Amino acid sequence: MDTRQQARTDLAAVLRWSARLELHEGVDNHFSVMVPGTDDRFLINPHRRHWRDMRASDLVEVDADGNLIAGAEPPEATAFFIHWRIHVNCEHARAILHTHMPYATTLSAIAGARLEPIVQPALKFHNQIAYDDQYNGLALDAEEGDRLSMALRDKRVAILANHGVITTGPTIAHAFNDLYYLERAAKFQILAYSTGQPLQRIPQDVCASTFEQMQADRDDQASRFLAEIKRILDKEEPDYKD
Repeated sequence: MDTRQQARTDLAAVLRWSARLELHEGVDNHFSVMVPGTDDRFLINPHRRHWRDMRASDLVEVDADGNLIAGAEPPEATAFFIHWRIHVNCEHARAILHTHMPYATTLSAIAGARLEPIVQPALKFHNQIAYDDQYNGLALDAEEGDRLSMALRDKRVAILANHGVITTGPTIAHAFNDLYYLERAAKFQILAYSTGQPLQRIPQDVCASTFEQMQADRDDQASRFLAEIKRILDKEEPDYKD
């Protein structure tokens, strides 16, 4: 399989898996990846199509001006302005996943909230989260996309106040791995809040050393996680590759 078809297959796989995990929101939210071998176009899920039965061939290809290169119709304006401006401004963001997933979005709705170092999965994100604490409405112009991308210049993840999250990575596997574990960490934190008891925070020096340990295994974990997702889909929903 060539690299461009592989990108389509991987993106369709994580879209379907995200629907299984209920990380999606109706027919909204978007996942994108730069077309391999290019710096001026990207693949993204089509306008208001449900993720549950997404296929590789359903994904649309868009250029730097928002023109449709391949597919049925271009994505909605907010998807273009958020995704393309981050792709342009953040070299590490070859893949970008934006969701309103339940627990991380709940965290974004709590005034001044931060992902706290109270469980091991949260340590994957030590000093890796940009917090956008001002909700400005829909991202309908390049200026708003640029504002969000500036927050992500040296971070992998953004938590957007009253809105949701963005994860980025050099590959779809990396970005999805972060999306999954971010939601898990946020879920544990919201559950901890619900007890009304004080949070037990991990000391910062332990956070830093554990983060470095996790970084050493990050590539392998991300690639194997995606491989397992596709292995299961190959058995249960093989048409995702079509």
